[in-house]
Amino acid sequence: MSVDETNPVGSERLLLIVEDDDAFARTLVRSFERRGYAVLRATGLEEVEQLLQQQRPTHAVVDLKLAAGGSGLACVQHLHEREPDMQIVVLTGYASIATAVEAIKLGACHYLAKPANTDDIEAAFTRGQGDAQVELTERTTNIKTLEWERIHEVLAETGFNISETARRLGMHRRTLARKLEKQRVR
Repeated sequence: MSVDETNPVGSERLLLIVEDDDAFARTLVRSFERRGYAVLRATGLEEVEQLLQQQRPTHAVVDLKLAAGGSGLACVQHLHEREPDMQIVVLTGYASIATAVEAIKLGACHYLAKPANTDDIEAAFTRGQGDAQVELTERTTNIKTLEWERIHEVLAETGFNISETARRLGMHRRTLARKLEKQRVR
């Protein structure tokens, strides 16, 4: 492997992990290093911007919801604008159709719901094209699923601002927070 001036780590596969959960991030870092990736880590957009001044990652894993109300969608957009060829996978515990669509529009190559492991993420990097043979499942839509998707659509619109989302949905902020803490009903 040759050393690239913009990639001083010297790896052909330089991975940027944008994740604010320390334990999960450490696990991902170790796992990807064992697979031959050089790995960088950031906890938010500000750190991403600093890293991009000296590094050119080839791959990125971005958590959708970052600490202090940060949006992984803003990171995806920034990464894609700086490095259009970068393979970006969005990882989230708050999966919704609205955020999946926005992530792909902003430049992500794939969107995975947590829990996802290193195998899932690495497979997502290699699947650049859609799969027309994917099994279509018939899913009845219940009111809880519709509510969940609407909440996440408005969350994405407001940049994950809980107070503004609650105001737009006409519900109390604590009620919204409780709904977001519950596990999604499938």
